[in-house]
Amino acid sequence: MPGTTSSIYGPLGMLWHKAWLETRGRFLGGLALSLIVGFGVIYDFRATERLMPLVRNLDPSALDTSGPLGAAIKESLAAQQTFRGFVWWQWYRQNLTYLVVIFGALLGAGGLLAKSGGATLFTLSLPVSRARLIGTRAAIGLAELLVLAIVPSLLIALLAPSIGQTYSIGDVLAHGVCMFVVGSVFFSLAALLSNEYADVWRPVLIACVTAAVLGMLEYIPAIGRYGLFHVMNGESYYRNAGLPWIGLIVSAGITAALLRTAAVNLAHRDF
Repeated sequence: MPGTTSSIYGPLGMLWHKAWLETRGRFLGGLALSLIVGFGVIYDFRATERLMPLVRNLDPSALDTSGPLGAAIKESLAAQQTFRGFVWWQWYRQNLTYLVVIFGALLGAGGLLAKSGGATLFTLSLPVSRARLIGTRAAIGLAELLVLAIVPSLLIALLAPSIGQTYSIGDVLAHGVCMFVVGSVFFSLAALLSNEYADVWRPVLIACVTAAVLGMLEYIPAIGRYGLFHVMNGESYYRNAGLPWIGLIVSAGITAALLRTAAVNLAHRDF
């Protein structure tokens, strides 16, 4: 019963509890899927490792590496010669990026408009500001997103010795920061859109389409190195050029601006 829950937690504690109940299914589903995919990356390297001698012995003239597609193939083969390069190419550059974008949007979507009328009125009746409402939900969602950005990668570091490899915890944390900060942009975009749509799926779809468009733009040479996904996969860190601090600061600024706009919109909305 709402009254019972409120008496146990208090208004603020109840907000945290409600935010967790609302997002836990998406969070636990995303965590489980990410762990499974991360587990698969470890053992995919074994198959790739067996094929690499064949690639190294391949006659260069037999493989056309001219043009953008050929350059991408050449870059892929060069990166995956080592375990660290394989993890960056397959996990951070592809699988985890997709997962963080999708589940970041899922965790950000929802909120008051997605609730039934009674639940919305009850939440608004709590003695807390609307800014606190959206701030509490954002804090829970971002904490869950941080776990998704780091914990599955820790599994790779822990399981690497089982195939005779090692992976640095420092690399996990550095890439995790990049994943989380840029993933928060899509989280906050979905949170902002949730003030306009009374369902979960439209904000998620718009956020994911936005991500897809930004991803395609990064194939343009003049844009790619400055794009969000270049920051998100931590390529500069992988290539020993340090963390992409400017990109991280810009991404954090975008997230803050989107969440601030969402809070202002909610504060002025008439329910």
